[in-house]
Amino acid sequence: MIYLKDILLLSLLLISNHSSALEFKQVQTGESAVTFDFKQMGVPLSGKFNKFSAQLAFDPTKLSAAQAHIDIDVASIDTGSADGNDEVVGKLWFNAKTYPTASFVSTGIKSLGGNRYEATGKLSVKGTTLDVVAPVTFQANGTRGVFEGGFTIKRLDYAIGEGEWTDISTVANDIPVKFHIVVNATPSKK
Repeated sequence: MIYLKDILLLSLLLISNHSSALEFKQVQTGESAVTFDFKQMGVPLSGKFNKFSAQLAFDPTKLSAAQAHIDIDVASIDTGSADGNDEVVGKLWFNAKTYPTASFVSTGIKSLGGNRYEATGKLSVKGTTLDVVAPVTFQANGTRGVFEGGFTIKRLDYAIGEGEWTDISTVANDIPVKFHIVVNATPSKK
């Protein structure tokens, strides 16, 4: 038999658990990174983007409300070589003067169990927008969380490397993109 005090205790527990939910949304860009790998003439290389902004809203208990928007300053690219950096911001590669920003906007996220998720979204680069799917892990430690994930794009789908650079034996077509996003939480709104 359930007593009134048991119902009240259960209600208080449910209310306190609900009100203590956290929404991770304060991105720490100085501790975060967007990197990529590529092969040039068969040699594996890596690079990164030094400037980006991100807006996130993630409450693991409310996945349907999760949102992510990441804008990357393509002129901040670091390929590991000054000559390489000058080349890839030019018209044949990123055309940074005309298209200064690459963007990812989420369209959904689903749980794969544990701390694993699958994020879907639209990636816009150099005037082309395509769907991407990214496996993501999320680890929370109190009010601090870390998203790790990535996806592979085909650079020619976005016209990254035109003219003589369409030769994929010189620069491979597959470009793995990885992200490490550090975020702080605030109490979630009811």
